[in-house]
Amino acid sequence: MWRLLLALVFGTWATSALVRVPLKLERSIRTQLRANSALEGFLKDYHHDMFNRRYTQCFPDGTPSLRLGRSRERLYNFMDAQYFGVISLGTPEQNFSVVFDTGSADLWVPSMYCISPACVLHKHFRAFESTSFRLDGRMFGIHYGSGHLMGIMSRDTLKIAGLTIKNQEFGESIYEPGDTFLMARFDGVLGMAYPSLSENLDKPVFDNMMAQKMVDEPVFSLYLSRKTNNGSLEGELLLGGIDESLYEGPINWLPVTVKSYWQIKMDSVAVQGVNTFCLHGCQAIVDTGTSLITGPTSDILTLQQLIGATPTSTGEFLIDCARLSSLPQVTFVLGGREYSLTAEHYIRKEVLGDREFCFSGFQAVGIASTEAPLWILGDVFLRQYYSIFDRGQDRVGFALVRHTTEQ
Repeated sequence: MWRLLLALVFGTWATSALVRVPLKLERSIRTQLRANSALEGFLKDYHHDMFNRRYTQCFPDGTPSLRLGRSRERLYNFMDAQYFGVISLGTPEQNFSVVFDTGSADLWVPSMYCISPACVLHKHFRAFESTSFRLDGRMFGIHYGSGHLMGIMSRDTLKIAGLTIKNQEFGESIYEPGDTFLMARFDGVLGMAYPSLSENLDKPVFDNMMAQKMVDEPVFSLYLSRKTNNGSLEGELLLGGIDESLYEGPINWLPVTVKSYWQIKMDSVAVQGVNTFCLHGCQAIVDTGTSLITGPTSDILTLQQLIGATPTSTGEFLIDCARLSSLPQVTFVLGGREYSLTAEHYIRKEVLGDREFCFSGFQAVGIASTEAPLWILGDVFLRQYYSIFDRGQDRVGFALVRHTTEQ
């Protein structure tokens, strides 16, 4: 019997070991910037190369992702992150709001020694108050798609709902330049990808859970809702299990093709039933760290034209809200099965003043792989399809989300 887990939950296949970690749906950084008429200026100031040139001298020598002229787009699109959960570190417990991110593998939270304004507005870890704290001493630096941070590595007891993970490595950020983390609704990030993607950890959190036998099976599953602040379930991650009440129909399993991101093969992408992109197969990443669906620039620009979206000065694409009922269906074919999104699924609605704006949920991001440019299936996709991440058999499963009145 599978049991229900609230929000982002880690658990096990045994009912006695299931754990519930609620996920809160919040406004993204991009939405906040737009509401303050600051998005265009922010994107100009924090272009990858510009940010690198301004701050690279402040980070440890040899940090691979900070090299000038290298704008490797990591999957940390936290400008659009919306779903956050709570963890605790230390003894006694110190609580932090984090993004549970399948597009990264590191864990970090702000340090009490952080010198950046961003840390003032967030909870920060007080090492001297924890009796179980151990200083690692290594320095770390991480380059995100829209920000950087630097800090020191530490070890302490980590708690996620009812699970206690001992001697967990994590980063204490001491320098977070720029405005990205200043505006974030979350304190830190907990990565859930494969260890090979980690910049700093020998054992990411889920690997430590498996090593310490916190879960009976090396599996976690994810449910995301479109609604917020109405008393309904906003999201859920189940560690070690599947909640059958949250999906319907069979689970379609796809093997992981590269064990770093949760990367799978995608058969094709169709618009209104006609195969248009990825005609000979391509690679896709299942990423909870971004709210969007992204793909190769040329493909996404064509897709924007097919759905009637027009570009804005911020690089986003607008659609006339009155036309939503006439927009085409976009279908992703994975493992021979079709996963279709209607306009109500792939359009993001925002209210500015007394006007409603409709933004395309597709974005062009050039991420190269050894085989072909990568697509990213973010929250726009995951809100419609219950997703299961299986480290034991290195596979990802999808099933149709069971629609309720709050969907």
